[in-house]
Amino acid sequence: MADFHLVDIHGWEYDLHSVYTAYMGYFQLHGIPWYERSWGHLFSTFDDFLSFSWPVITVTDARTGRAHIVTRLTSIGAFVKMIKTRFGDTLPLVDHILKITPFETQQRHLRTISDYQTYQKLHQTMPAVMLGALKARIRSGDPKSVIDLWHQRNKTFIAIDFECAERNAATILEWGYTAVRCGHLETKGHYVISEFVDKVQNRHNPTFPWQFGESQVLNRNKLPQIIQAVVASLASPDSETTPNELVLVSHSAAEDLKRLEEMKIKVPHNVLIVDLVALESSLFRSGVRGTMLDARTGKSRQPGSTLSLRSIMHSLSVTLDYPLHNAGNDAFACLLAMQLLVDPKNTRVPATPPVNNRPLSTPSPSAFGRTRTTSNNVTMPVDDEGRLPSRRLSISATDALSAQMVRATIG
Repeated sequence: MADFHLVDIHGWEYDLHSVYTAYMGYFQLHGIPWYERSWGHLFSTFDDFLSFSWPVITVTDARTGRAHIVTRLTSIGAFVKMIKTRFGDTLPLVDHILKITPFETQQRHLRTISDYQTYQKLHQTMPAVMLGALKARIRSGDPKSVIDLWHQRNKTFIAIDFECAERNAATILEWGYTAVRCGHLETKGHYVISEFVDKVQNRHNPTFPWQFGESQVLNRNKLPQIIQAVVASLASPDSETTPNELVLVSHSAAEDLKRLEEMKIKVPHNVLIVDLVALESSLFRSGVRGTMLDARTGKSRQPGSTLSLRSIMHSLSVTLDYPLHNAGNDAFACLLAMQLLVDPKNTRVPATPPVNNRPLSTPSPSAFGRTRTTSNNVTMPVDDEGRLPSRRLSISATDALSAQMVRATIG
């Protein structure tokens, strides 16, 4: 199989093994004693059939997701012509050959198979081919693939979000995650970077670092270690042939993946990635979401348009009683939105818990008149008795929603 080169995908759609199967069925149906013909030895075994030297590529079926070793109709015609030329007998182009629609669109490696050992080696690569195609289908937001993935009930879904400085996207202000394991686990977390929490404020999309149930403040140098540990605690081993147990969910995944790469976070290559933007857009293009209006223009939404996380939640009739642009809340909303999109019948949005009437941002030092430096070397305002104000300035919706959401969707 070393003599391959790239070929265009067009025309490669006939499963090679099914060509052999179809001819054997044709002989049986029409009572043809192929074993007595001069060319009969070419059909004695599949190995003998392969001795013709078949050009093939590997692809996955767009409808089933299964991997196949396929050849072209012209190659089948060449096989028939060879029998006519060499043995003076005529075989038809038979029906009932398995014809697939390749999911892949880019050029593929051409191989030539002339014996069963070579075919077997190529066939052993099929799980890796399927995994590659599955990753691409999930990432592109293919509704059927994502819905099937969710309903398998054997994956851990983790939604993540970074809040970054508008002037420098590499400056991370917060990181949050929400995860559900379709077996027994639900967890969430929110981390605020101490160096920037009181110094960096975004003008266009202000962040709300203290508006997540229980947040943790840490030095920016520790964040990669925390993220790596969270990923490692939820992921299964890497594999070339099987999907990871961990599924990464994100709104605009490219940006979050870029942040992970910059921080040198090791994410197993077999992790499937659900991009909420691509999923919602695909569902809209397919008509599942019905007719929608573009909030900016007041006109009908166009097929190629995308929605912000807030707009997706609004379109799902979810009341946001907690602020977005908080990494923890965004991660939670992202995971909830995905569930509502792929499993609306079984996903229930619980009633919103009560909210404390406290400020939406950390009180300024003047509100207390005194400050104190924490163990993380962060200067925080304190009250007259020297106590730090609670970071839980409002009861985050994630506290009550996440556990109930898990019960509703996997119970």
